[in-house]
Amino acid sequence: MADGSQQGKVTRIDIEGDIATITFDRPDKRNAMNDKLVAELDAFFSAPPEGVNAAILRGAGGHFCAGLDLAEHEHREPIEGVFHSRNWHRVSDLIEFGRLPVISVLTGAVIGGGLEIAASTHVRIAEPDVRFQLPEGRRGIFVGGGATVRVGRLIGADRMREMMLTGRNYGADEGLALGLAHYSVGKDEGLPLARELARKIADNAPFSNYLMMQAISRIQDMPRSEGLFTESLAAAMSQTSDGAKEGLRAFLEKRPPKFR
Repeated sequence: MADGSQQGKVTRIDIEGDIATITFDRPDKRNAMNDKLVAELDAFFSAPPEGVNAAILRGAGGHFCAGLDLAEHEHREPIEGVFHSRNWHRVSDLIEFGRLPVISVLTGAVIGGGLEIAASTHVRIAEPDVRFQLPEGRRGIFVGGGATVRVGRLIGADRMREMMLTGRNYGADEGLALGLAHYSVGKDEGLPLARELARKIADNAPFSNYLMMQAISRIQDMPRSEGLFTESLAAAMSQTSDGAKEGLRAFLEKRPPKFR
């Protein structure tokens, strides 16, 4: 089911059952990021439609997202630049730490802000033509959408530094090896796999999905003892949930669990 009220928007939202597909829809700009696109991501992930249990992010026209739209870039005083960057951080947090598991289908340009958005998704699928790049350093600017935290966590600060200093780009298989992607697939295979994985993830127990999305990344930021304690709390909470009860019943009855 397509959302019929999308005229003038830069994203397209299609909902089939409990899976939403959000498509960046600026193909003439290689889906470059502008304030409107960020605002539409904000609107969706701030209040996901009732009944949606997983989301897919993709780009129209062969590219995921070519980063900041420099043609629309405005001169900002430093404090305004901080506010602008922090708003991007807030929207990326809505994706990473929101209610929905999010899968990204990565094609063509996954550059700058596009890579920052991709890094906030939970599952990343790369097609053969993908190009991962952080070119900001070669343009006299610095990343501002969360790359130093998210991309740095994925590939390490040393490799990210070299990537920015040189403008180096990586393809699908290199991205897979580095951790920028979880899957490397053939041409036009990304969206079918995303739908298959979204269905599998949406069928998980809601509370265990929530814990996996909320706890694992945060535990990585904690000292060892605090992380282990937090893991114990999450485990204890999940074991008393309705999902755990259904999982045990299904195991004993030798059938697939039905969590929803």
